[in-house]
Amino acid sequence: MINITLKNGAVLSVDKGTRCTQILKDIEQSGPVFAVMIDDEVCDLDSPLTGDCRLSFLTFEDEGGRLAFRHTASHVLAQAVKRLFPETKLAIGPAIADGFYYDVDSDTVFTPEVLTALEDEMKKIVKENIRLERFELPRDEALKLVAEMGETYKAELINDLPEDAVISFYRQGDFTDLCAGPHLTSTGKLKANALKLTSCTGAYWRGDAKNKMLQRIYGTAYAKKEELEAHLTRIEEAKKRDHRKLGKELGLFMLLDEGPGFPFFLPKGMILKNTLLDYWRELHQKAGYQEISTPVILNRELWERSGHWFHYKQNMYTTKIDGTDFAVKPMNCPGGILVYKSGMHSYRDLPMRIGELGLVHRHELSGALHGLMRVRCFTQDDAHIFMTKDQIKDEIKGVVALIDEVYTKFGFTYHIELSTMPEDHMGSEEDWMHSTEALKDALLEIGKAFKINEGDGAFYGPKIDFHLEDCLKRSWQCGTIQLDFQNPERFELEYIASDGERRRPVMIHRVVFGSIERFIAILTEHFAGAFPFWLSPVQVSVLPITDRAKEYSQSIADKLSSEGFRIETDFRNEKIGFKIREAQLQKIPYMLVLGDKEAESETISIRHRSGGDLGSTTVTAFLEKIHAESAARANT
Repeated sequence: MINITLKNGAVLSVDKGTRCTQILKDIEQSGPVFAVMIDDEVCDLDSPLTGDCRLSFLTFEDEGGRLAFRHTASHVLAQAVKRLFPETKLAIGPAIADGFYYDVDSDTVFTPEVLTALEDEMKKIVKENIRLERFELPRDEALKLVAEMGETYKAELINDLPEDAVISFYRQGDFTDLCAGPHLTSTGKLKANALKLTSCTGAYWRGDAKNKMLQRIYGTAYAKKEELEAHLTRIEEAKKRDHRKLGKELGLFMLLDEGPGFPFFLPKGMILKNTLLDYWRELHQKAGYQEISTPVILNRELWERSGHWFHYKQNMYTTKIDGTDFAVKPMNCPGGILVYKSGMHSYRDLPMRIGELGLVHRHELSGALHGLMRVRCFTQDDAHIFMTKDQIKDEIKGVVALIDEVYTKFGFTYHIELSTMPEDHMGSEEDWMHSTEALKDALLEIGKAFKINEGDGAFYGPKIDFHLEDCLKRSWQCGTIQLDFQNPERFELEYIASDGERRRPVMIHRVVFGSIERFIAILTEHFAGAFPFWLSPVQVSVLPITDRAKEYSQSIADKLSSEGFRIETDFRNEKIGFKIREAQLQKIPYMLVLGDKEAESETISIRHRSGGDLGSTTVTAFLEKIHAESAARANT
């Protein structure tokens, strides 16, 4: 007998080899179950239990349940492809955040019409309710099987597996695929009316541009039709909010072939960017940071000492100056370290908080570039904190509070991940363990929930990442806090302790916005270009109804401008309805509609971009209103 501990704490004694599906029969479950968690591993629902363990049943609400659900959908897609286009060779087909994809090598071009035919075939396979069966083979038999199927990509995957790897397959009727799982018990567990193929793009085999270009078919699947419809609605809304489209329409920035990945900011975009940077400076001055600026190009010796030359060189732009290797900085931290190292510090000087709005350059593959989301040069709002070990918790608390204030200001919710030691890292495991525990303890003391992201830390230390959620429920990683015991050692940083001894400080790397450019892209999509009043490049549009009102309109515009607001006038010989529509398309928060009546009474008629007609008032009253709105940096 073995003991099984359920999620509710109950303990069951069952025979060794009992399948999870047998236990499920005797347990009340809210909603369909698609997979199980055995200890910390997501497994097939009918997996046998081989020893004492913790057991949880996973629904679509659980990440593991969604993974199994959508992974099965990807196999149904592959089966449909093989049925309709048998000459196609299959590559890989994982579940992803909002769906699944499958990479295929086929002479058939998967046009929208072909995707519709594939989707229809997938629905047939779902209705056939074909059972999925897992089986394992020795390496030679596995290679023989995929050779018989003509699946050359699968053979390459098998050959790259470690010698002791378990090689497993899943069979569903006339279709078999190499796969580690997990999967649903049958295709009928999917919902024919809740799956959708969404697009097809190119993708290099194994992400390597030297390999063949395959076709990647994307799709999604939900447990309910209503959930799929809501997802498709979000996709359509996201298209309307695409920052590349809005950036062009609103005159914020442009991306040109003359500088791929190097954005050009236009006057209105610079207003937006500088307003964000002014906000950053104000916050950081209040929080005790000093601002610095460090060179864009520094020599190879510095980058070798920091470890970037060996761990990050493939992403760095390099050059030679006077016969010496230099690199354009991909991050600001080595420069910040040199600033600290430029003088001797006492324990009384710590913590020392220095911030930099530094322009950094990183070589990204052309296929990875995406508007302002993924660029080759960007402004990073770095700050580096140098402190004693006993100051770590308080400093982390301070950074978390700062990040929380910023995200709350823009109406974002967020979740936190703690990333641990990666395979490619500097320093001893003991240092890493100490650093990781320090971050854990700080988060626990603050009372912030977090999840562990194993092996995804920076090469010099563990980190806390902040993933904010926008109005479309999409997640973006922006803020980060990285604890670093390595660089103070490599650069021999010191401070004089209270006992007169020289000691190593501890270093924190942190950003709030992350990349200013990327944060602008996120804000643009979050607000659909209708930025809060304090951020809007143009805050008020003054619209005269007739030529007779132009002089009065200009005087109002001058008055508002003198009070520090960003004003635009529209004196074109167009109807007022046209002018209002144009201002609304430009997402300008307020429109002042001025005619003979307003000029005679020295009043203004106000329209809001979303609230419509707000009635008439005096210029003084309107100024009081917008001054208050600007001072509060209201999220509207």
